Amino acid sequence: MVEYPEKSVRISGAGQSAVGRPSTRSALQLTLDACQAAITDAGLTPADIDGLTTYPGPVGEGGFSPVGATETMLALGLTPTWVGASTEGHAHMGAIISAIQAIASGLCRHVLVFRTVAEASARARTKNASPTGRATRGNAWTAPFNALSPAHIYALYAQAYFTKYNATPTQLGAIAVNSRAMAALNPNAIYRAPITIDDYLASRIITSPLRLYDCDTHIDGSTAILLSHRDAARDLPRPPIEIESMGMALGGIGFGLHKGDFTTLPADAAGRMLWSRTDLTPNDLDIAQIYDGFSILTLLWMESLGICKRGEAASFVEGCTRIGLGAKMPLNTSGGQLSAGRFHGYGHIFEACEQLWNRAGARQVPNAKTCVVATGGFGYGALLLRK
Repeated sequence: MVEYPEKSVRISGAGQSAVGRPSTRSALQLTLDACQAAITDAGLTPADIDGLTTYPGPVGEGGFSPVGATETMLALGLTPTWVGASTEGHAHMGAIISAIQAIASGLCRHVLVFRTVAEASARARTKNASPTGRATRGNAWTAPFNALSPAHIYALYAQAYFTKYNATPTQLGAIAVNSRAMAALNPNAIYRAPITIDDYLASRIITSPLRLYDCDTHIDGSTAILLSHRDAARDLPRPPIEIESMGMALGGIGFGLHKGDFTTLPADAAGRMLWSRTDLTPNDLDIAQIYDGFSILTLLWMESLGICKRGEAASFVEGCTRIGLGAKMPLNTSGGQLSAGRFHGYGHIFEACEQLWNRAGARQVPNAKTCVVATGGFGYGALLLRK
């Protein structure tokens, strides 16, 4: 029997810097905070780290990705034998997937993966720091039609979903209300004041039908995840987290290529791949950390992952009774990107680790043993984690 590469890899450590809006610390300082925390968390030292990568690599504008692997390597005193290259393919999860493959192939044994953002500081300096409002590589095909932001794109998906499945704003708003309830229990979340569904409905429309609370929030901060080969992880002080399976897919939404009826994502292929590589099923999940760059993405991902049948995610989340703590499927227990802050999915991975290592404090899901993490709105990646 062929063993999938992820089966030989473990998550051995995780760290996150303090999150600010904006932060008083530089992007590099935040990166070092998170990376050093992850290394210490695993019981390792910088000398043990022989692999390093980040998503997406240094980007020189808007605070989107202000720190690359080279300056992190030099600042930490690392001497990696493997450094990840472009992670464009499967977007946010690309760096994790590349690191898994590098470890499984024997190129390295301990890979540090980090994601740093300084978008809040960039926006504080100038509102023009964001690529929104001007044509860039990512939106060059949509800007001529006044779709200047991903919000415009996903508003079309939300409207199509509402029309086809008779979903309502009250149902979609449950994602935002639940996120705030979870963030209230997370001391590192940006927005911790609870909101009601009435607050959600009263918030301003950004691009119909998406409201203010449907959109994630820019922050300053860094998250780091340490991946290790299972043989190397056996000697570490704490049992590592197993990567049961992974799934990935890539579509052309970010370049204006839309297929189907706007109620599904290419993430469907990532979901199929994820479940094809394990004997577990969606019924075995204890927690879900699902991408929420916009709340409609969470509903679409839930269906792509088989947590809900097609068209049923909106009714599943309505009222938050099935997605809160103690419910059937606790969802985005850190507050997600809507309330904790936009790490482009890496905050979701960090929170999954916190839950499976039973150290999430007031938001801890009792006896959590399995968690699915899904990231991406343009490229798609998913991990099934278990302890």
